[in-house]
Amino acid sequence: MTTATHTHDHDHAEAPARPKLAVWKFASCDGCQLSLLNCEDELLSIAEAVHIAYFPEATRAVVEGPYELSLVEGSITTPEDVKRIHEIRAQSGTLVTIGACATAGGIQALRNWADVDEFRSIVYAHPEYLSTLDTSTPIASHVDVDYELRGCPVDKAQLIEVLAAFLNGRKPRIPSYSVCVECKLKGNVCVPVATGTPCLGPVTQAGCGALCPSYGRGCYGCFGPQDSANTDALTRQLTELGMPDADIVRVYRTFNAGSPEFAAASDKVASRTTEGGTR
Repeated sequence: MTTATHTHDHDHAEAPARPKLAVWKFASCDGCQLSLLNCEDELLSIAEAVHIAYFPEATRAVVEGPYELSLVEGSITTPEDVKRIHEIRAQSGTLVTIGACATAGGIQALRNWADVDEFRSIVYAHPEYLSTLDTSTPIASHVDVDYELRGCPVDKAQLIEVLAAFLNGRKPRIPSYSVCVECKLKGNVCVPVATGTPCLGPVTQAGCGALCPSYGRGCYGCFGPQDSANTDALTRQLTELGMPDADIVRVYRTFNAGSPEFAAASDKVASRTTEGGTR
């Protein structure tokens, strides 16, 4: 009896190429990129599933695009930023913005209510050398964005969920309900009801695990407005708790000051202060 020898083509087939991942930075503190690097246990699995082609925070190696997935941190604050984000969009299959800066303009969006020329003249000896915009705007104000991941910084578990969803061709399972739901799930005592502590939890998207209320502090709105934020009701509550209008404006104008819901709420309070005098 002779033994036949069979050649299986699939034994010699090359493994499919891993999708190329690029991580880009604009005006930001790098905190959201660090959230990815803080995925200690998961980082090796991520590196095995994707080819990290561009990520200056982690490596000096650069692989040219196009890129199947781009993660973008930071807001648009200079004319050069506007040009660069269009270039990145053109070479990215899927573009995901990460963090409050990229999704709402960040804390630097406070310039949107200020005189930038005055800032430049005070801070810089030669402001004429500085090229900047009068506003800080989210990435979605300039190019099409496939998905926005909130937070200041982003939650690493949510970041991993977004990466897993991309690799498996599904929609990320990210909650859009408020921080109040997270408080209820954890059994927290409601800080504004129990202690009169001002809290943005009712209008803020979940994602932090109700971190601040878990320690008896009010929510600061790090994850931006939830999908049905009733800022009028919250403003009334903050007023009833004795918070001056100037402070109410400040709590709306933090990490997500440039988000439409928080910006409109702060403008409404600011206008009533101007019209009726300082409370």
